[in-house]
Amino acid sequence: MADIKTIIHGFIDKIFEPPITFLELGIEKLQEVQLISSQGLNIGQYFSIFGDMPAAWQLVVTSILLSTVFLGSLLIFRSVMRMYFTVKEGVKWW
Repeated sequence: MADIKTIIHGFIDKIFEPPITFLELGIEKLQEVQLISSQGLNIGQYFSIFGDMPAAWQLVVTSILLSTVFLGSLLIFRSVMRMYFTVKEGVKWW
């Protein structure tokens, strides 16, 4: 009886071994990413090139970046409101 149990146990292990291995690899990679992301993001490295520009041009670049973020926020808000009204209209006619 124990021999059949061992055979069935080994068969099930062979079936589920690849997914379990894949999930364990995913867990390892996520833990590595967590260690990397805990360091933070230094945006100053990417925008340090603008530090050599005169103050007026730095203000221009800052204004362009802020207006891009603002317009992007408005586009996201418009999309969310459009989805809200579409759902609201769909529920009304349900």
